[in-house]
Amino acid sequence: MFIVGLGTATPPRRYSQRQCWEALQDAQQLSRLTGRSKAILRKVLLGDNGIATRHLALDPLSDAFDLRPDALHARFTKYAPALAAQAATAALENARVQVEAIDAVIVGTCTGYLCPGLTSYVSERLGLRADALTLDLVGQGCGAALPNFRTADALLASGRCENVLSVCVEICSAAFYLDNDPGVLISACLFGDGAGAAVLSRTPGPSRRRVEWRVARSILSAEDRDYLRFEQQNGMLRNILARQVPGIAAKHAERILSELLAQTGVSRNQITTWIMHAGGRDVLVAMRERMGLPEEDLRWSAAVLREYGNLSSPFVYFVLQAALADDAPGGTWWMSSFGAGFSCHGALLEVG
Repeated sequence: MFIVGLGTATPPRRYSQRQCWEALQDAQQLSRLTGRSKAILRKVLLGDNGIATRHLALDPLSDAFDLRPDALHARFTKYAPALAAQAATAALENARVQVEAIDAVIVGTCTGYLCPGLTSYVSERLGLRADALTLDLVGQGCGAALPNFRTADALLASGRCENVLSVCVEICSAAFYLDNDPGVLISACLFGDGAGAAVLSRTPGPSRRRVEWRVARSILSAEDRDYLRFEQQNGMLRNILARQVPGIAAKHAERILSELLAQTGVSRNQITTWIMHAGGRDVLVAMRERMGLPEEDLRWSAAVLREYGNLSSPFVYFVLQAALADDAPGGTWWMSSFGAGFSCHGALLEVG
């Protein structure tokens, strides 16, 4: 399988963390929070947490505090199909592939629910063939990009598809929740909105750099499930984000890397570029320490986090796009994501 085109999209409005803090001062919900909770919000939004700005599907920013279930669902319904289609269009243009050549589309999301799924709306907006296979992946959380890629790889390897469109889109602002739980508060300060897309093909494309998907591996640690997941409360998604997440993510990321390197015979020093999901600054620090990586190796992940916040499942599309645009050295690349489950995924790419 070859990644022959990439595209990303975000809402047009970008807000600094300070703007988010200032908007919070006028929110009714602030008065219901404890002093400790207000201190957490101030520390995360005004401190050095690795995030400077986030693109949010909010205009004005005060819409963030309209937490009625119907309002949140309307936000997802409006922005998720639009951003997914925008990223997909950019990926098709980047790949120089006509929409009629797409045999299947796979869309991953966890921040909202539609039936029929997002693939129906994306297919309509793009003008995909009526007989194109449509697959909606839900419940994968931040790690969804790699299961999405692996599903496409299986379709391409079967010979039933020549070109597959892979999309992940998250409207995290449609899943914000405010109460006195530290994990809930930190989540509201970290996540941004966006979409990523890739055109995946059986043969290399015309792009300047050849990106081949070599092999992938996933693990599921059910005993860690309750540390990172959504729950439903008062008709809304409420994010569970435990303080143990950075350590757990680093542990599983290290394990899956070691297992896949042992399986393939590739040594760690052969990896030239690291495409890593960043749940936040503390996750990146834990990853570096666990894997013995210099800060420079995760510079693209850190840069995406700084500009966009934690985009959830689209994050690695943005990092891969940034590394390619920056002429990162070719050779063996490592891509990894993690998310609800607790799940962790990794893949080796060969980049020319």
